[in-house]
Amino acid sequence: MKELLRTNDPTEIAFAKALLDGEDIDWFEFDVNMSVLEGSIGILPRRLMVADGDLAEARRALTDNGIETAR
Repeated sequence: MKELLRTNDPTEIAFAKALLDGEDIDWFEFDVNMSVLEGSIGILPRRLMVADGDLAEARRALTDNGIETAR
């Protein structure tokens, strides 16, 4: 799996997941439970991961919709 997106913004993660779902790209969200440990104040970013083979298509889907992806 490759990192596609790293952000503290829960709305950006939700939008990115909806875009990926629309393109039939499987994703997995890392660090979700870290927000419980940090008290849900949003200082630790969440990571959105995709399969290696889907990375280029996933980046294109997000950047075409104004979301900057991880490099």
